[in-house]
Amino acid sequence: MFTAAEVEYLKTQRTGRLATVSPAQQPDVAPVGYLFDGETFTIRGIDLAKTLKYLNTKRGSERAAFVIDDYETADTSRPRGVKIHGRAEIVSDGDREAIRVTPSRKWSWGINAPMFQDGRRVIERPSQRGNEDGAASR
Repeated sequence: MFTAAEVEYLKTQRTGRLATVSPAQQPDVAPVGYLFDGETFTIRGIDLAKTLKYLNTKRGSERAAFVIDDYETADTSRPRGVKIHGRAEIVSDGDREAIRVTPSRKWSWGINAPMFQDGRRVIERPSQRGNEDGAASR
């Protein structure tokens, strides 16, 4: 699903923002550290089982969004990042639990090509794995 440049970028970043949804459809977003294996994201943390992201996932809400972004240089006109939609699940990670996010759609900017070209913003169209909620790529 990810290009070689996106994989390299994702493996060099340390934090992202994970959004989950409660059973009552209340969104929650939290900054998190993550591990990336080239396909999925694993989120751990101190007292993970007490967090909303964990509780939302444990209670059966599998929908998640995850954003990893930064600026390539101190020049703020060069943003780059990846946004994914996917499925969150609780998994055993050695002697403790973690949240694994498996992407089904992704968008990226500023990684495979500059974000701005000829004065226009360039965001790569979403690539999709499978079919998330029957939504077509736009």
